[in-house]
Amino acid sequence: MQPAQKKAAFVAVIGRPSSGKSTLVNRVCGEKVSIVSAVPQTTRNAIRGIVNRERGQLVFIDTPGRHKSDKKFNKKLSDISGRAAGDSDIILYVLDASRPPGPEEAEIAALLAPSAEKVIAAVNKTDITHDNCGLIYAFLEQNLSGLGRDRCYEISAKNNTGVDGMLDALYDIAGEGEPFYGEEYYTDQEVDFRIAEIIREQAIGRLRQELPHALYVEIADAQFAGEGKLWVRAFIVVERESQKGIVVGRGGAVIKEIRLAALKELRAIFDWKIELDLRVKTGKDWRHNDSVLRRIIK
Repeated sequence: MQPAQKKAAFVAVIGRPSSGKSTLVNRVCGEKVSIVSAVPQTTRNAIRGIVNRERGQLVFIDTPGRHKSDKKFNKKLSDISGRAAGDSDIILYVLDASRPPGPEEAEIAALLAPSAEKVIAAVNKTDITHDNCGLIYAFLEQNLSGLGRDRCYEISAKNNTGVDGMLDALYDIAGEGEPFYGEEYYTDQEVDFRIAEIIREQAIGRLRQELPHALYVEIADAQFAGEGKLWVRAFIVVERESQKGIVVGRGGAVIKEIRLAALKELRAIFDWKIELDLRVKTGKDWRHNDSVLRRIIK
């Protein structure tokens, strides 16, 4: 009897901001692949998380939440999810059970409608409520009619409820093929990028009321210093001089807290002893600067 052929597919994870896409990707990968926060549009890039199972390999592409806006920054984020949806073998459409469908959902459904045959829907956050599930299914039937009810799954990424059934469905429709990555991989992110993202996660978690989207992190230098040590100098970049004091805090308290929290996360991810020199600088109106946006949004 011939052994079953392994499956292999790229899965674009699409949804509106704060639907729980990054939490779900982290859950299925079993590792921290994407940073998570309560701030919408925390994800700014196409983040790959790799799942290896007996049935084969699925490469999840976590994308920024699709947010209807004419601003250059938001349009670039939406472009990422649009490209991922077009290029991937499967689309995992994540909806938020704690909110009824709105204009953003209608825009996403219109984007996905031509590819409905490769869509699986995950109605997430059912640990909070099921009250909107009926509205969501009615919305999907009306706006994404090519998606059958049998390809909709109620899940809680936070509590790991229903995730295995959803994962089985993704494997069911994945094509046969060789794995794209070795079994030891759970992401393909560069070290500099992962460090910058962890620092940004800790920064926006403490500054979300003041400047959640007005900062990014730049790795100025990263060097191995021998004996398993990695020395990193990084800058939290804000848009205005007046914002630097907010990040630094009184007596340097805020930036110290960000640095220590980031180090704790980084030491849990990497095997090296990491030393972090963290500073703040201004990049005036960087969200309107094409060269900066090309550098940090890919």
